[in-house]
Amino acid sequence: MPGDGGKIAVVIPALNEAEHLPATLASLREGGALIGEIIVADGGSDDATCDIARAAGAVVIAAPRGRGAQIAAGVAASREQWLLILHADTVLAPGWCVGVRRAIASGKCFAYYGRLRFASADPRARIVEKLADWRSRFLGLPYGDQALLIPRTLLDLIGGMPFLPLMEDVALARALRRDRLAPMDVIAMTDASAYMRDGWFMRSARNMWRLARFFAGADPEVLAARYRR
Repeated sequence: MPGDGGKIAVVIPALNEAEHLPATLASLREGGALIGEIIVADGGSDDATCDIARAAGAVVIAAPRGRGAQIAAGVAASREQWLLILHADTVLAPGWCVGVRRAIASGKCFAYYGRLRFASADPRARIVEKLADWRSRFLGLPYGDQALLIPRTLLDLIGGMPFLPLMEDVALARALRRDRLAPMDVIAMTDASAYMRDGWFMRSARNMWRLARFFAGADPEVLAARYRR
């Protein structure tokens, strides 16, 4: 069973994230000695993503494009027993390392997720955040944007990270099941540009439709192609 000692490996899948990555990496400085390594699994960026990551002291590895495959590659390259999977456009709010330490110190072989917040003052963002909290707590389906802290032993137990280009967070949560997922006192502030572009409720509705199609057996490759349009 995971203990309360040791360090964490932060695994960040990235693809052309030069705009967002500096703030994400800056938020990790608070971790200090808690962080044993930061691994950026790059899916073929043609901007300054890799240079930014290296300048911040992260290890950059090349990985097959697709968030699930990139995360899996980052996990394989890491050494620590606790893994913090973090999206490149998600900033951890001050105090996050306290929440992570508490989760690790619990001694439970759980996966822990943070509380989703959007980098937007729009009141509709607060509604979508509440819906995400409900989805996490009652459906056991946290978003990948919420950051996920998981012991390597548990990830190995469920067969590792799903190699999916999209919905890898949903597939991982389903493999973990609700009884092995728990919230942690960490606020994950994520980019809101896609919601502002598409409309808060329209984007949320599309996410739910995509989730329903995934549960119905739709090909994740097809879903990913439409998601990127």
